[in-house]
Amino acid sequence: MGKLFGTDGVRGVANKELTPELAFRLGRAATAFFGEESTAQPVVIIGRDTRISGHMLEAALAAGICSAGGTAVLAGVVPTPAVAYLTRKLNAQAGVVISASHNPYPDNGIKFFAGTGYKLPDAVEERLEAMVLAAEDMLARPTAQGVGRIEYRHDLINEYIDYAVSTVGEQFNGCKIVVDCSNGAAFEVAPAVLKRLGAEVIVINDRPNGININDNCGSTHMEGLQQAVVKYQADIGIAHDGDADRCLAVDETGVLVDGDQIMVICALELLKRNKLKANTLVTTVMSNIGLHQAVKRAGGRLEITPVGDRYVLETMREYGYSLGGEQSGHIIFNDYSTTGDGLITALQLIWAVRKSGKKLSELGSLMTRFPQILVNVRVKSKDGWQNNPAISAAIEAGQDRLGESGRILVRPSGTEPLIRVMAEGPDLPQLEDIVHGIADVIRREQG
Repeated sequence: MGKLFGTDGVRGVANKELTPELAFRLGRAATAFFGEESTAQPVVIIGRDTRISGHMLEAALAAGICSAGGTAVLAGVVPTPAVAYLTRKLNAQAGVVISASHNPYPDNGIKFFAGTGYKLPDAVEERLEAMVLAAEDMLARPTAQGVGRIEYRHDLINEYIDYAVSTVGEQFNGCKIVVDCSNGAAFEVAPAVLKRLGAEVIVINDRPNGININDNCGSTHMEGLQQAVVKYQADIGIAHDGDADRCLAVDETGVLVDGDQIMVICALELLKRNKLKANTLVTTVMSNIGLHQAVKRAGGRLEITPVGDRYVLETMREYGYSLGGEQSGHIIFNDYSTTGDGLITALQLIWAVRKSGKKLSELGSLMTRFPQILVNVRVKSKDGWQNNPAISAAIEAGQDRLGESGRILVRPSGTEPLIRVMAEGPDLPQLEDIVHGIADVIRREQG
């Protein structure tokens, strides 16, 4: 078996790559590791999304936890950020989420949170991986009253609902909102919170059946939400992904508002209230150049990280920044959450819109979204491309053509034999010409 942990936990096709046997071993390893400093029986909270395979993996994980002498608290179907919050609030030793986020339903995943509510650093994942892959399982197997137990606590979802409601400073009375739950983990929580806050709520894709999660719905398929917002003449539309750690929006005219625009709207509102720490927004290299311009125009500054929410969060934690995220809608409000939280993001966006007294379409236009072209080039090897003279010359020539009005980003995929070429600027035909020219050179040199 190869490396288990990817960029966001252990992922694979359920019952093929991500088997119940593997889930059992992960449960044993996590309980042993996180229980090292606990004098009492280690407590591990488990949440899952709505995939049909979630029951199987939940049962296997819980059995592994009990086998190592831990208490498995099954919270049922809850968002990923709810597990992070509950783990911290209940002083549990760890939290586990069974979800493959926005992936199709045959896939599933297992990701861990430490007792602090934060995702695990690489070093801890490597320790767990070594324990799981050891040739012989040497972990303790307590007997008699030392054997662990399972608690069924779907009522804990109410603690997360109460907390989410508490993060905004006013009611949403008079606001009509369409929310797309993606037939996933938000299907109970998102409508409940918005209704508690007084909004008129139209809910779509809230009938999970185990196989319809992310199926032409949610934040990866925005068309249905766009149509619903126009049909019901709503003020705003909110879309979550399968595990509800992301949020995208639709304005009252049915136009998409992406993660970059959401960050700009929220950052500018925080700047007005002197609540944006160091006047800084943290984002990745993939954020649109229009975001850079809008934030700087408002007197803010940017901290840029590599692609991946873990890099955004690492920078935010190191310097205490309050807001950061990705274009995909994976946004972290550090004052409220230890991880990306689609519901908190939605609430902060709606609150910012209401405080502004403007429509979402007006706030969305604060940022000019420049065209972006992305081409994935399949290569035999990613090694050495940065030092290839022909590739470097093609990139430099393209940047010279764009000048200060645009930019080029070339980077290797972290998981596939691909080199990604992205260009951004005001002239779409020019971008296409530049990107395909660079891609042809990479294909010739590395392919």
